[in-house]
Amino acid sequence: MNKLLRSSAFTLAFSYVAFGIAALVLFAAPLWYAWQVTIQESRTEVLRADIQRLSEVFRREDAAGLAAFIDNRVGMQIPGERILLLTDSKLQRLAGNLPEWPGSIPPEPGTYTLPVNLSGRQTRAMFVHTVLPGGYNLLVGRDQSLFASLAPRFWYGLAAAVAVLSIAGALGGLMIRRAVLVRVDGIRQTVLAIVQGDWGHRLPTKTTSDELDTLSRTINGMLDQIEQLLHGVRDVSNSIAHDLRTPLAELRSRLEELSLTRPGPEEAFAEIDGAVADVDRVIRIFNALLRLAEIDTGMRRSGFVPVSAADIARQAVDFYLPAAELKTISLSYRGKGHADIAGDPVLLAQALGNLIDNALKYTSDGGLISVEVQTLADGKVWISVADDGPGIPDEEKPKVPTRFYRGDASRGTPGVGLGLTLVESVAKLHGGVLELADNNPGLRVHMVIPAHAGGPSADTGRPTAAGISEVAVPSGAGEAAHNLRIRSVS
Repeated sequence: MNKLLRSSAFTLAFSYVAFGIAALVLFAAPLWYAWQVTIQESRTEVLRADIQRLSEVFRREDAAGLAAFIDNRVGMQIPGERILLLTDSKLQRLAGNLPEWPGSIPPEPGTYTLPVNLSGRQTRAMFVHTVLPGGYNLLVGRDQSLFASLAPRFWYGLAAAVAVLSIAGALGGLMIRRAVLVRVDGIRQTVLAIVQGDWGHRLPTKTTSDELDTLSRTINGMLDQIEQLLHGVRDVSNSIAHDLRTPLAELRSRLEELSLTRPGPEEAFAEIDGAVADVDRVIRIFNALLRLAEIDTGMRRSGFVPVSAADIARQAVDFYLPAAELKTISLSYRGKGHADIAGDPVLLAQALGNLIDNALKYTSDGGLISVEVQTLADGKVWISVADDGPGIPDEEKPKVPTRFYRGDASRGTPGVGLGLTLVESVAKLHGGVLELADNNPGLRVHMVIPAHAGGPSADTGRPTAAGISEVAVPSGAGEAAHNLRIRSVS
């Protein structure tokens, strides 16, 4: 019983019943008051009409005629229908159905509601007393007990309505509780299965689209997102382990070989340089992950300032131009105006540097790379990097921004698969999106970011080594390219 009383369905049903009873009482109270006032006024009007008719008889036929009229009227009416009494100035009875003047009625004219003894029974009646010419007293009244039975019937009806409402509410509460418990039990079974590790379970839904069904769909969407995040974490963990294993294994092999062979200084220092490069690869992975975590938490929003996307793009092109020339690649910029946005200039430089670095990796010698910035008609800024390299198949385009994802075409190139992940995170941080499209031939990658509503921004300055991250341009481009360190996430 306690479990039933504590159930939310029963509490809800009880609340509705209580609300219904309160509404019923609030409706009945003014109805009862209006009924009482209406009955009272109608009685008074009837009595005053009787007084007026009897006064007219007195005016035409004097006291004797009125007395005969009253006695004749009393003899014809239903007993107790009306109370009539005519007295002289000394309150001596002349005619009527009262034996004497009631002592509780004052001698002054007016309307009174008083107890009276009528034909041997005590009752309550309403009287209208008037004084006729010559000092005669006329008393007309009506027994209120004729309507007394209506009041209990009204209250009995109200009590019956409350009882029916209470019973219906209790039964409705039990039925609602039963229906809710069935849905809750389905939710509980699903949650228990998920707690035990079976993420394939989802809450049952129906086509009714009621509140519980809407909640179930929302929770299912949340579970889908959680499952996707768990798979993402698992994939990222596997990818980190895979990408760390190679440099760490190479590092251990180099050190072990040094320990066993004890080579000369020149060969030893060469192996040490290789070990340092392996450690740098590991550090780059962790730096990229930490930078992504910082971006995803939105901490960098506090550093947003008005910047010119066009200036950042021009400076990035100038910065990468020597590396492009080493591969005889044509790197150009196209755009007009400032293309102002509110953002973090360092992150924007990193993102744009990643896009240009990727284009340099996959564009053959003698290829073309173009960087373009323009303000669209809808007020957004379009930042694009296009190349004429091999491009990316359509089925791989949605997967490319995933952390550590490496397509078939990128297996033999440097990097760990975090470059486009950072670009997408930077675009989202600035309220924009990252889009990949075919360049026919090659790939076009662009960020679409909302424009800044303020005035022209100041020159953000040239992106420096503090602004872009730690992957060297491929050493195959020559010694100058090997010495050129460009800061981008690979």
